[in-house]
Amino acid sequence: MELKPGLSAFITGGGSGIGKAIALALAKKGIFLTIVDFAEERGKEVASLAEKDISKFHSGLKFPPAQFVWCDVTNTSDITAAFAKHLDTYGGLDICINSAGISSSIPFKDDKTNSWRHTINVNLIAVIDCTRLAIETMLSGRRPGVIINLGSASGLYPMYMDPIYSGSKGGVVLFTRSLVPYKRQGIRVNVLCPEFVQTDMGLKVDPKFIDITGGFLHMEMVIDGAFELIQNESKAGSCLWVSKRRGMEYWPTPTEEAKYLVKSSNARKRYSNITKYNIQLPQSYEKIVVHTLNHNFRAATSIVRTQFKLPIGPHDVLLKVIYAGVNASDVNFSSGRYFGGSDQELSARLPFDAGFEAVGLIAAVGASVNDLKVGTPAAIMTFGGYAQFVKVPSKHILPVPEPRPEVVAMLTSGLTASIAFEKAAQMDSGKVVLVTAAAGGTGQFAVQLAKLAGNKVVATCGGQEKAALLKEMGVDRVIDYKAENIKAVLKKEFPKGVDIVYESVGGEMFDLCLNALAVYGRLIVIGMISQYQGEHGWKPLNYTGLCEKILAKSQTVVGFFLVQYSHLWQQHLDSLFQLFASKKLQVNLDPKKFLGLGSVADAVEYLHSGKSAGKVVVCIDPSFDQQMSKM
Repeated sequence: MELKPGLSAFITGGGSGIGKAIALALAKKGIFLTIVDFAEERGKEVASLAEKDISKFHSGLKFPPAQFVWCDVTNTSDITAAFAKHLDTYGGLDICINSAGISSSIPFKDDKTNSWRHTINVNLIAVIDCTRLAIETMLSGRRPGVIINLGSASGLYPMYMDPIYSGSKGGVVLFTRSLVPYKRQGIRVNVLCPEFVQTDMGLKVDPKFIDITGGFLHMEMVIDGAFELIQNESKAGSCLWVSKRRGMEYWPTPTEEAKYLVKSSNARKRYSNITKYNIQLPQSYEKIVVHTLNHNFRAATSIVRTQFKLPIGPHDVLLKVIYAGVNASDVNFSSGRYFGGSDQELSARLPFDAGFEAVGLIAAVGASVNDLKVGTPAAIMTFGGYAQFVKVPSKHILPVPEPRPEVVAMLTSGLTASIAFEKAAQMDSGKVVLVTAAAGGTGQFAVQLAKLAGNKVVATCGGQEKAALLKEMGVDRVIDYKAENIKAVLKKEFPKGVDIVYESVGGEMFDLCLNALAVYGRLIVIGMISQYQGEHGWKPLNYTGLCEKILAKSQTVVGFFLVQYSHLWQQHLDSLFQLFASKKLQVNLDPKKFLGLGSVADAVEYLHSGKSAGKVVVCIDPSFDQQMSKM
């Protein structure tokens, strides 16, 4: 919602503290105000101050630009009358700030009079009542509105000196976060949770505790938080935590939210109605196969033409491939590294289909496949992605909303970052996270997911263009190894070390990251791209002293291989696409175009050249790409 003259706001607790500050800030925007408070003198003073600012935007008004209404917010009759007066004066309600709140007057252990009930009534019951009445008022006016309930950081973590206050504010937080459905009716309800502010209430808190949290929060930050919740149209049922230590951040983080959200496991039904694409099956198709084991992908592979064998098996699905993803591990695959066994055993498997990931359209389904339809967009993460068509068991199909190249990036690259952070890194918020090769296919997801989780993100890359891309994605500190010494920067700027490392380079970079790891730190190995190519292919290295280093600081070094987490793919893919669709996550594709199967070897070599920025994707069907660009 744009804050502009002519809107109206209703503010409880508007006579002092945070309510007063927000009221006067809204007045400077020319917004009509109803100030509701139990303290008449202070409430009238705020209304008088606000009126002077609001009048600068309006002339010839037949009603007061700001008015005071005495009210006991715990009395439903009082608060109902206050809303009615606002509606009668201003003709509608655009913004409601429920700011009235008190702390407990008697320590909980000493309270023999049940005075704690009054704290609950003011801080929680009245907020519920005012929210209900605000929704009714907004609906009656048939125009969109925003409600902000004042919670507290003490509703996010316990405040031992006042458990009643903490419990009441915790109730406000969860009550507000449960009101997301009202967004469908044009009403957004959010909760603002500041830490301690230098108000009458804040001054009652033990100064030692204030010091521990970094000191009093500037009122300007609280106002900024309120304005963010009003103006950001995507926020409904959202909780904004404001602290001097960490600034503004939404709670819970996506990582925390994923722990309790129950996602629909049947994505097949959700996406199976998308059948707007018609598919013609030719008599034959082309695919890339590995015909000899070699770390040189071009030398190891060739394009072959294959005849269709129809009908397909009863439990199989035929996918028309539109986009295929290029991965650093393609060279490990072409050299047989992922199969194990002797050279003779590996040679006996030849030829085998190349490519790990692809997205396209379902072209045919087996007789026993009832939950998928022809024309449905789908992705695969199994061997054979470098092909015009690929047949896979139906259990390997991952339904997706659209057959877009961005979805390809979400597969191996995006899922590796998403699942590795959750399972291997056990990432929460408030950490320092280092991502190596951060401008690459998976690095771009890692930096954004770490940032969305409320962490400080450090990223390495090579070159100004890549550095600029990472800064655009919100990275806090970009280290361009072509311009700076990574080791020197980490030692100087992060003397206590980094908490989590997302490492994909290997070799010297691994050693550097291990030495930069903090006490209790976790280093996640998701690849070793620096070791994949060379005269003799993948050459394992020895990391001398590894055990001694991690033992001394209680550190963890953990490997992550995506194949072993296939049971989580659909859930995390859905989550990534939701973040992308809501514009919380950007997917960067390398701008270099690779068209047709004949360009796959070029794309693999380009990826290993170190020049790529973002996910490298091959368009297997250029005609479809042209069709999509016109839509």
